[in-house]
Amino acid sequence: MYRPPQPPPPPLWLRLTAPASSPALPRLRVVAAGVLSGLVAAALLTDGLGVNVLIWAAFGTAAAGLAAVAAGRRIRPWTVVWALAALVLLLVPALTEASWAVVPALLVAAGAGSLALHGGRRWPGVLLGSVGLWPHLIPGLAWALVAVRTRRHPGRDRLVPVLKAVGVSVVLLVVFGALFASADAAVAELLGNLMPSVDTADLPMQVLLFAVGLVVAVGAAHTAAAPRRFDRYPVQPGRERGRVEWAVPLVALNLLFGVFAAVQAVVFAGGYEAVMRKPGVIPAEYARQGFWQLLVVTLLVLVVVALAKRWAPRSTPADRLMVKALLGLLGTLTLVVVASALYRMHRYVDVFGLTRLRISVAAVEIWLGVVVVLAVAALVSASARWLPRAVVLSAVTAAAVFGLVNPDALIAEQNVQRYEQSGKIDIAYLRTLSADAVPALDRLPEDRRTCALQQIASDLGSERLPWYATSLAEDDARRILAARPVSPLADAACLRVGVYVGDSRYGSVDEYGR
Repeated sequence: MYRPPQPPPPPLWLRLTAPASSPALPRLRVVAAGVLSGLVAAALLTDGLGVNVLIWAAFGTAAAGLAAVAAGRRIRPWTVVWALAALVLLLVPALTEASWAVVPALLVAAGAGSLALHGGRRWPGVLLGSVGLWPHLIPGLAWALVAVRTRRHPGRDRLVPVLKAVGVSVVLLVVFGALFASADAAVAELLGNLMPSVDTADLPMQVLLFAVGLVVAVGAAHTAAAPRRFDRYPVQPGRERGRVEWAVPLVALNLLFGVFAAVQAVVFAGGYEAVMRKPGVIPAEYARQGFWQLLVVTLLVLVVVALAKRWAPRSTPADRLMVKALLGLLGTLTLVVVASALYRMHRYVDVFGLTRLRISVAAVEIWLGVVVVLAVAALVSASARWLPRAVVLSAVTAAAVFGLVNPDALIAEQNVQRYEQSGKIDIAYLRTLSADAVPALDRLPEDRRTCALQQIASDLGSERLPWYATSLAEDDARRILAARPVSPLADAACLRVGVYVGDSRYGSVDEYGR
């Protein structure tokens, strides 16, 4: 008897990380919360981003919570931590106007929310759990549709015929009404007066946002009902190396880092300015290139530590002590690299001012320094089980702090203070900032203020968005610009301060300042 060939079984890792059981079909309240999420997204997110993001997320959270309760899942401490982190990140659009700070905050919030649904302790759990929500989106929608089609709900036998009748009636009235209106002008005028006025300009976007809101909410509910267990992802330990093979490269690297740390100590003790006055040393070039190289060094050290830990000898207590000593020393010396890089960026910013790129890479360097500290602490502690969640939590915290400190406002404030002390300022660059920068730029002298605020005021426009789609920063900017409007002769003001509007070259700026 012929038997058709059977499909190959799924990979082992896929079977090991599968949910404990298939999720039961959702109740009507879960589907209703998903529909409400779509309606809120369509109604509130069309105009822009503000506190409406938080309001919309509340409905998706409700759908996930209802599904989790129905599945018998318990709330654990780390679930609360990740949920609160996502909540804080969702506050960023309500406080900050700069999209380059808002978008990363929203992406990290999605990762924190996914972790709240999945949980996780090991590296596979926290890394894969942060993106584990996305594969649930389409299955979650199918899950909800099957529930709507198969579950018997009270009143369904009476409601469905009514909805079908209403739908058919609307189609008939639209088709024949359009034909009669095109055939007779009087009928067209009568039907036009009877039909309510509906603005359909935003309809395509509202339909799209409804679909996104619905899919995300039911996807979160599907995840909460049966999350994939990424902590069971099989990770084989690295092959243990011999002492000489493993230790000699690390000893050499530690010696090199020690030499660098000693040189930095000599430089700082002898005076940074004395080094900068040496022939052939260009201060800006020294600071800028040195920072980027040291940033790469910090990244590579983390890679080296991870690989060395994987292949480290661990058979005897002496082996384990040697691993802790060498890797701990390397991590400690790396902190000198981090401090040197940040000091170089500080000096560079003092000369040429703060920009979005400079504040971003400085923030990354600070976070990498925190990761190095956590790695060193894990090496010397009795157990390192806390390290994966601590590293991911540090990244989430860094994203939240970066968004909430309002980076465009910091950039404007630092540049205005630098102008007040040295008389130097790059108005052409400050024109490109968001409304967050308005309070600081408002302190500039009239021509510089007018030129710096011209583009920002133009981007804001005169039309005020609804309260739920407006950030506090935008509201403050509008209040300041209403009290002191930008002069209509802003182009002339820009010319007087050396900024040529529409030209790619904006006045005289040192070539190392760009």
